[in-house]
Amino acid sequence: MLQPKRERRFRQSLAHYTLKATLYGSWVLGLFPFTFDPRKRQLHRSKWLLAYGLILNISLIVLALLPETDDHNTVKVEVFERNPLVKQFEHLVEVISFITTVVTHLRLFWKSKELVAILNELLVLENRHFSKLILADCFQSDRYVIHKGIVIILELGSSLVLYFGVPESKSAVQEAFCIYIVQLEVLMVVMHFHLLMIFIYRYIWIINGQLLEMASRLRGGESVDPERARLLLCLYGRILDLNNRIAHIYDIQITLFMATLFSANIIVGHVLVIFWTNINRFSLLATVLIFPQALIINFWDLWQGIATCDLVETTGRKTSMILKLFNDIEGMDIELERKISDFTLFCSHRRLRIRHCGLFYINYEMGFHMIITNILYVLFLVQFDYMNLKFKSDD
Repeated sequence: MLQPKRERRFRQSLAHYTLKATLYGSWVLGLFPFTFDPRKRQLHRSKWLLAYGLILNISLIVLALLPETDDHNTVKVEVFERNPLVKQFEHLVEVISFITTVVTHLRLFWKSKELVAILNELLVLENRHFSKLILADCFQSDRYVIHKGIVIILELGSSLVLYFGVPESKSAVQEAFCIYIVQLEVLMVVMHFHLLMIFIYRYIWIINGQLLEMASRLRGGESVDPERARLLLCLYGRILDLNNRIAHIYDIQITLFMATLFSANIIVGHVLVIFWTNINRFSLLATVLIFPQALIINFWDLWQGIATCDLVETTGRKTSMILKLFNDIEGMDIELERKISDFTLFCSHRRLRIRHCGLFYINYEMGFHMIITNILYVLFLVQFDYMNLKFKSDD
């Protein structure tokens, strides 16, 4: 095993590499139309990068919509002919995916001015405050960044396996390139949101660490500057505002992306049942490996996003729990006690939660409901289409 210090350096280096790869990849794909001014340490929106991104992404979407060639896949044609419901549902998934792609790009460029303001405020907070307040290594933030990078690689690999791995497929490399570059772009935009949530988590984690350190010092009989509590309350309020603004910018894209994964899991699960029912007719490789891996990776991607948002919400709840530690500390300065009371009151009235489209919160509870609903929908489809699951032999 690696020693703790070497392991930490490796983890931090891998997380840093993932962030850099995301940044440069976003620039290349036209998804990050901002330039950095090193003197002012601020981001600026570039009209040239905006134009480049629009031209590139519109071109890729148009190329991806050209007449498909993989309909000549004999396995796919046979499944469609013998089970029309699968064909109809696949068309529905394609429509949802197309809407997700278009809306994702439109919102990205439409909200770029608001996004650059948020990013600049995060840079200011990092440079002026949080880089000085951090007390320890934030293991969780690095881990979630690395996991998200791995998920994107696996999603692309899974899609390529589905496209090229099905036996007797006649797929076009050019078509696949356009389709999966477009898919990568959507995945990268979703990753932008999750990275911002990870940074929000990190800042709240730093504030919690400062509060714990203050409580420890007070219990040890040391004094604490009341202005420190006031600063933490101010930073906490700014982080909550930024969290709400970020969620507002990305809520439609993330909701549509989750709907895409949700619908894709349903059709993959249904097709997997068809393959298992007719295992003698289809390739064992496709039945045992190709479709199950797609299902597993899609679920992991969906759950990874939910886990990231739940981490932020859970860390926000911990702030209220930490503030309760100050209740039984005797002899606390009156001004400090007032600041802590203000902080506690603020947390009780404003909770750190991630809400999309004003309809639902992203957390583990919602994630479990989605997974259960996903499984139930597959069961409903199987029951509804039961007579077409078993293919009749051609005489």
